[in-house]
Amino acid sequence: MNNGAIIEIRDLRKIYRLGKVDVPALRGVDLDVPRGEFVAIVGPSGSGKSTLFYIIGGLAPPTSGSVRVADQDLAALTDAGRTRLRKHNVGFVFQKFNLLPNLTARDNISVARYIAGGGSQPDPQFEPVLRLLKIEDRLDHKPSALSGGEQQRVAIARAIVNRPAILLADEPTGNLDTENSKAVLEILRDLNERHGQTILMITHNPEAAAYGHHTVHMRDGKIVERT
Repeated sequence: MNNGAIIEIRDLRKIYRLGKVDVPALRGVDLDVPRGEFVAIVGPSGSGKSTLFYIIGGLAPPTSGSVRVADQDLAALTDAGRTRLRKHNVGFVFQKFNLLPNLTARDNISVARYIAGGGSQPDPQFEPVLRLLKIEDRLDHKPSALSGGEQQRVAIARAIVNRPAILLADEPTGNLDTENSKAVLEILRDLNERHGQTILMITHNPEAAAYGHHTVHMRDGKIVERT
């Protein structure tokens, strides 16, 4: 992969089997995401956005086609290899914050670092990111003591603590009000612009999509437009 793309997808197809019926979710998707880009994927429910997201993250296998992520061919990886890819190259942010309720914000972040083999202590160079996320004074609070916006900031910190090459965000503002949505989107933009973080974001919101460099429009399992 020499074209500068950190994600390269060719003729990607995914068919789900429901009883005796084949249900196509992706119908020949081609997509390149250049390193350092912020790309939004938009489309109605059932357009294939989430299926694409899970395949790129190595969480679901395609039916056919090729997917390269961070210079690795997903089809050539074992289950353990895909797990390593996720640990070291891909960070996930979801609509539901998925924080561990009995741990503080600090420990939620540290767990991700520990799982990836980086030790339990945050990287000192991560402190500027904590300041960017504006959670340094909330690190000793458990999720129940944090607002929705603060929980999503912790989730973002957890996703990027290991400095993944790619951040995959699935409706990251879906559970937030307008003010917190704007704050989170501005954080994602700053991560991209200041730290060079590659971001692929799924959203149904055109205003959220406008924060990206490019927008990929999907419908019926296909990419129908790029803007």
